[in-house]
Amino acid sequence: MDAFNLLKADHRKVEELFEELESASGQAKMQVFQQIKTELELHTHIEETIFYPALEEPKQTHDLTLEAYEEHDVVKKLLQELGRARTANEEWEAKAKVLQENVEHHVEEEEGQLFPKASSALGADEIETLGEQMEAEKARKQRSGSKSSKKSASKTKSASTAQKRARASKKGASKSSSKSSGSKKSRSKKSAKKR
Repeated sequence: MDAFNLLKADHRKVEELFEELESASGQAKMQVFQQIKTELELHTHIEETIFYPALEEPKQTHDLTLEAYEEHDVVKKLLQELGRARTANEEWEAKAKVLQENVEHHVEEEEGQLFPKASSALGADEIETLGEQMEAEKARKQRSGSKSSKKSASKTKSASTAQKRARASKKGASKSSSKSSGSKKSRSKKSAKKR
């Protein structure tokens, strides 16, 4: 399956769910939100683990991909905050609207800018392969059930955050190794003086 068609189908499904959310009330609203949350978590997972990594390297998609990771972070935070509520009060409604607007903006940027650039950066075979990989991963996550997906969602950080930490730790490791070797020398000099 074509990667773009798979992701666009996800986008349309979430759009429909947001429409349902607007017209729903009471517990029905919370149930529709749970569907939106499940769809978005699954969608962001396949994008961050399969699609975006393929787009980080090409120059024409690099910046848009990094921006997309950051947009995912915002959506994840909103989903987490909204997911804590038991009922949909006015504050919850306002936050749900902000979530919808963020998702709509993200979809617009992805379909209007990222997909066309990705289409020229990747070959047709690669686009097809990415689609098949995302489809398989999506099916695997759906089969694994809600219990394991809740655990993995709470344990995993967004890819952008993980990447930043990895870069920072690499830089920190080289600095701290030189600092620690220096501090070891000073400690050994101090212990030699005590003797």
